[in-house]
Amino acid sequence: MQPLSILYYLLGYFILISIITWYTTRKADSLSFYLGNKKSPWPLVAFGMIGTSISGVTFISVTGMVAASKFSYLQFVLGLTVGYQIIAFVLLPMYYRLNLTSIYTYLDLRFGTNSHKVGSFYFLLARTLGAAARLYLVVEVLNDLVFKSLGIPFEVSVAFIIVLIFVYTVKGGVKTIVYTDTIQTSVMILAVFVCIWEISKALHQPLSTIASEVNSQGYTAIFTSGAGGFWKNFLSGIFICVGMTGLDQDLMQKNLSIKNIDDAQKNMLSFSAISLVVNLLFLTLGAFIAYYMQLKGIKVARPDLAFGEVATHYFSSFGALIFVVGLVAISFASADSALTALTTSFCIDILNFDAADPSRVRLRQQVHFGFSLLSFLLIIFLFKGSQNSVITIVYAIGSYTYGPLIAMYAFGLLVKRSITDKLVPYIAVISALIIVTISMIAAYHSIEMGTAKITVATLASTHGFTYFTALFNNGFGTEVIIYNALLTFAGLFIFSRKQENFIRV
Repeated sequence: MQPLSILYYLLGYFILISIITWYTTRKADSLSFYLGNKKSPWPLVAFGMIGTSISGVTFISVTGMVAASKFSYLQFVLGLTVGYQIIAFVLLPMYYRLNLTSIYTYLDLRFGTNSHKVGSFYFLLARTLGAAARLYLVVEVLNDLVFKSLGIPFEVSVAFIIVLIFVYTVKGGVKTIVYTDTIQTSVMILAVFVCIWEISKALHQPLSTIASEVNSQGYTAIFTSGAGGFWKNFLSGIFICVGMTGLDQDLMQKNLSIKNIDDAQKNMLSFSAISLVVNLLFLTLGAFIAYYMQLKGIKVARPDLAFGEVATHYFSSFGALIFVVGLVAISFASADSALTALTTSFCIDILNFDAADPSRVRLRQQVHFGFSLLSFLLIIFLFKGSQNSVITIVYAIGSYTYGPLIAMYAFGLLVKRSITDKLVPYIAVISALIIVTISMIAAYHSIEMGTAKITVATLASTHGFTYFTALFNNGFGTEVIIYNALLTFAGLFIFSRKQENFIRV
C-alpha cells in the first residue's frame, strides 16, 4: 500500500466532510453550534454517537487486548448497557426539564457557583486529556503508515490532522457533527466487516472454520481468571457509563440537540442496543486477529499495535486502505465531537455565555482554536512515546475525573440536604488525592523492613483482609471510579446540613 494513496484518501475524505459542513452551516446561527437548533433527528444521533463513544481507541485497543484478556471486556460492556438505562430514565428527564445547554448548569442550580465550576473543570480536564490520548494513537498509526515515509515529522502530522478537524467544526458545531458522525460510524462498521473478511482470505479458511478455531482455543471466553472478577468489571462499566457518557457534555450535547425528551430516550435506548452489537463485533475481530497472529508468529510491542500491524503488513492493499479509512473516520468522529463539547462547556460554564448571543461567535471560535492548540501540545509533550495501552490511559483519566461528578449528581438527585458550596472543590480534590495515594501503595509491590522485603499483599493477607490481598496483587483498574465516587459522596454528606422546606431542583 503506497503512502501517497492514503494521503489522497485523507484529502478526499476532508473534501467530503467539507461539503457536508458547507451544507449544514448555510443558515447556521449561534444555537446551531451548541444545540443544533434542537432539530437533530434522533436516529442519526443514536447511530452517530457510536463513533463518538467508541473512537479510534476501541477500534485499535479493544481488538488488540483480546489476545491476552479474551472476551472478558464484555463483562464491562454489560455494565455499560445498564448505565445507559440510568441515563435514559434518570439524567435525561432532568436535563430536558431544566432546558440545559451545558449539563453542568444543574450543579449551579442545585448547589452553587463553586460546584458548577468544579463540575465543568473536571469535564474539561477529562475530555482534553482523553481526546488528546485518543487522537495520539491514531496519528501514531498514520505517521508510521504515511507521513514518516514521506519525510513528514510527527509534529507536522499531528498539526495536519488537528487543523482538518478544526476547520470543519469551528462554525457548525453540533449541527454539523450529527451528520458527519453518522457517515463516519458507517465507514467504521464497514471497515470491521472488511477486515474480518481479509483475515479469512489471508488464511484461506471460511469464516465458520476460523470462528470454530477461535472458540476452541478459548479466545471467546467471557469469564477468565485474570479478568478481575465479574462484579468488579460489571459495576465499573455502570459507573463509567454514567460518568463518561451521562455526565459528559460531549455525548449529552448531542442528546440535548433532539427536540424532546421522548425522542432523546429513544435515541439513548437505541444507542445502547447498537453499542452492544458493535462491541461484540470488535471483540470478534480481535479474536480473529489474535488467532491470525498466533498462526503467523507475529509479535508486537504492545496490544494497541496488533490490529495495525496485521492490517498494513498482511492484508491486501484494499484491506489495508479500508483499515485506514475506518480508523480515520472513527477518530474524526470522536475528536470533532470532543472539540465541540470542550468549547461549549468552557463558553457556557466558565465564560458564562448566552448560547443564543451572536456577538460572542468570534470569541467562541477563539476558544475552539485554543482547545485545538492544547490538544496538539498534549500529544507532543505528554503522550508521544507512551508505552501504555491508550485505552488504559483513557479509562484511568476518566476514573479520577468523572468519579467526583458522579458523586455530586447522585447527591443532588438522591439526598434532600444542602451542602456548603465553597467546600466542594476541596472535597473533590482531597477525595481524588486519597484514591491516588492508595493506588500508588497498591502498585508498590514491596516494602523494605530491615533486611526483608514484605509485599503489601502479604501484609493484607496476614491480617485477614482477603479482598485487599487480591487488590494489591492485581492493582487498581477501572473500579477506581467507584471508590472515587463513594469517597466524594461521603465527603459531601459529612459537610451537608438538613434544610427546612427543601425543594429539589
